[in-house]
Amino acid sequence: MILWLLGIAAALAVTGIVLDREIGLAPFLVFLPTLIAGRGTVRQTVVTSVCSTLLIFGALLLSPLDAATAASVIVFAVVLNGLAVGQVVQRVRQEEEILRLRSAAAALQRQILNPFPLVTDELVVHGLYEPVEEDSRVGGDIYEVMATPYGSRVLIADVQGKGLPSISTAFAVLNSFREAALTELTLTAVVEALENSVLRRNSFAAQRDEMERFVTALVLEVGPETQAEAINCGHVPPYLLQDGRSGRVPLGKTSLPLGLGSLDPEPRAAERFDFPRGSTLLLFTDGVTEARNPSGAFYPLRERMADRGDLRAADIAPAIYRDLQQHTQGRLADDTALLVLRRSG
Repeated sequence: MILWLLGIAAALAVTGIVLDREIGLAPFLVFLPTLIAGRGTVRQTVVTSVCSTLLIFGALLLSPLDAATAASVIVFAVVLNGLAVGQVVQRVRQEEEILRLRSAAAALQRQILNPFPLVTDELVVHGLYEPVEEDSRVGGDIYEVMATPYGSRVLIADVQGKGLPSISTAFAVLNSFREAALTELTLTAVVEALENSVLRRNSFAAQRDEMERFVTALVLEVGPETQAEAINCGHVPPYLLQDGRSGRVPLGKTSLPLGLGSLDPEPRAAERFDFPRGSTLLLFTDGVTEARNPSGAFYPLRERMADRGDLRAADIAPAIYRDLQQHTQGRLADDTALLVLRRSG
């Protein structure tokens, strides 16, 4: 700010001397506080307003303008600078309110979701959840790991859209999963309960003229056998890490997201895949796969996972998140949720 003040003042002074002092370039400093008010603090705007007014006043003392014209310039400068200060005060208050709201939303998400690590008879689950605390960009990523009479049941999901309505839908799905995972005999029945919860939430949203939403979800069941079951509802598929190698789990069919099940005449069905003891399964949301660097290139998860095979399960998620931050240069545009499921020996 100081460099701007000194630089512009010097430029106007030199220009006035070279061209003609009567041109009166100094009064143009009156617009500088308005520019500062758009991005600076209240203190910076006040200092800029006072300095520009003093510079204008000093320039007018040396100018051949009549008293009435000089007085009108001073009055105009004082009024415009006062408006600039009022503008920055209002902007700062609005930004503080937005910060409180988005921080509260992110804190609510963290309170609803269980902290890591999560342990069941079959799994030790490490992970990471980092919401984007930026105005209306707070998303609806959720996860849960439940120890049930039927084995360990796992959910990771991502609600369409951003903001508080997405969080509301996410919590509806999460609560439905926590109940259905304990009571439903089959994984397909659990997913059907999740589908119904999204439909009920959409019906409620339609009554309030809000946008209906769908939810991508991956639901797993891991029992004592070396195979696990999965139903993929439009979600990004998981990766299996075993013996220092990694690769995408070959799930054959991807069903429609939750809330859109009626568009597919075929019911959702569970698929089985190998999940040997001692191996690790990586689940994540599209905040990982769709993260871009400044040039627009997506985060190369497949290539980066090849370098993560020798890490401990507890270190995988933090390592990927640091890599994401480096890839995007700290400009992640979506929530990041990572689950690292380690199969118990």
